[in-house]
Amino acid sequence: MDIVLYVLTMLVVLAGVAWAISARVVQQIERGVVFRLGRAQPEPRRPGFTMLIPVVDRMKRVNMQVVTMPVPAQDGITRDNVTVRVDAVVYFRVIDPIRAVVEVQDYGFAISQVAQTSLRSIIGKSELDDLLSNREQLNQGLEVMLDSPAASWGIEIDRVEIKDVALPETMKRSMSRQAEAERERRSRIITADGEFQASKRLSEAAEAMAATPAALQLRLLQTMVEVAAEKNSTLVLPFPVEMLRYFEAVATGTPAAPRAVVPPQREAADEAVLEEHETPRFPEGTTVALDK
Repeated sequence: MDIVLYVLTMLVVLAGVAWAISARVVQQIERGVVFRLGRAQPEPRRPGFTMLIPVVDRMKRVNMQVVTMPVPAQDGITRDNVTVRVDAVVYFRVIDPIRAVVEVQDYGFAISQVAQTSLRSIIGKSELDDLLSNREQLNQGLEVMLDSPAASWGIEIDRVEIKDVALPETMKRSMSRQAEAERERRSRIITADGEFQASKRLSEAAEAMAATPAALQLRLLQTMVEVAAEKNSTLVLPFPVEMLRYFEAVATGTPAAPRAVVPPQREAADEAVLEEHETPRFPEGTTVALDK
């Protein structure tokens, strides 16, 4: 009777030990790939409690979360012969745990090596301007290059992004000088455009003053007042335009154009305007000195 009890006790203990050895808990973020006598089972174990056959089964857990993998900086020469140093980051996750375990020895290391090779290839195929301003297209091309081998390993490439592009100091200085020259070109264009518009306005103002000689006299007096308002001694010498025309006619050998005759009504109106503004009329050729 004692022997039977002892045997039953030993059986219970062995069953408990076997249950403890074969019992497994798979986390929510994992899948379990079971190898039975060295052969992978077709269905992975789902999250929760699961049982294995002692000694016969062996389970390997595979993380199903998105993995963030930085790609070490790669030195390369762009298509326009510029030496750059580029680093990137890869986001991927396992979608088929059985293939990720069976098809490749270490899928993380494999993805890292493929990413470095693809990044160097992208650098050689691209120009410097594309690396600096057209990264979205380069990221898509890099993702396609990574996704081609990763799909056969049960890996899905979620996203690939180029993080930083390091340039040599000489290239940075050259780009700085180029940007400065571009800003100087824009400033000169804006200045020239402003001078062109001002010349058009001045031309229109000259036509208006030519039709009204009194306006020219008023403008002359206003200019004299503005100059005299400054804290200095300024000498103003009005010079008749007719004399300049005479000198021009003598130099070119052409007869000088006769001065336009102002109608009596226009002349009376001009005199009324001058009297209203209380502006004295200066004879042509008169020198006026303003000291302050």
